[in-house]
Amino acid sequence: MRAAASLVVCGVDEAGRGPLAGPVYAAAVILDPGKPIDGLRDSKLLSASRRERLLELIEERAIAFAVAHATVAEIDGHNILQATMIAMQRAVQSLGVAPDEAWIDGNRCPRLACRSRAIVGGDRSHPVISAASILAKTARDAEMLRLHERFPQYRFDRHKGYPTAEHLELLARHGASEIHRRSFSPVRRVLASA
Repeated sequence: MRAAASLVVCGVDEAGRGPLAGPVYAAAVILDPGKPIDGLRDSKLLSASRRERLLELIEERAIAFAVAHATVAEIDGHNILQATMIAMQRAVQSLGVAPDEAWIDGNRCPRLACRSRAIVGGDRSHPVISAASILAKTARDAEMLRLHERFPQYRFDRHKGYPTAEHLELLARHGASEIHRRSFSPVRRVLASA
C-alpha cells in the first residue's frame, strides 16, 4: 500500500492499552518524503535509546506530528478500546496539517474528518505508522516515569504499569492508587479484597 505522491497521509498508533495503570497514549505523524528517516520500525522492537534518537529525528524532519492521551477516568468510564479511539482522534485533530488519509495500526479506526484505513501490523510495515508508534511509546514511557516519582512503591519505572509479576505483587501489597485502572480485572480484584 503506497501513498500517492500528492496524498497527505498520517500514521497513527497507540501505546499503553495493556497496562493496569496510567493513561493510554496515541500519536499521529505526517512524514516528509524529502527527509527520509532510516530505521523506523515498530517501537516494541527498538531499544529505549534507539527510540529516543528516532524521536529526535521525527521531530526534526516530520511535516507534522502530535501526541495525545486519554485519562484513566476516560478508560474506566468508556473502556480501553473507546479511550484509545479518543486518544487517536485527539492526536489527528492536533496535527496542525489536515491529512487526506490516516493509516491506523490495528483492525479498527477512530472517527476522523479524513478517510482512514486500519492496517493490522502497520507499525511493522509502514514507516509513517512506525513513527507514530515511536512517538506514542516514548511519550507514555516518560509519563510513567513521572508517575513513578509520585507513586514509587509501585515501581512504574520498571514495568510502566504492565501486569508483570512484580507489579501484581506490589498492587496486592499496597492496594490500588488513583492512577490504577479500576475497570481492569486485576485491579478490581484488589479493590474487592480490600
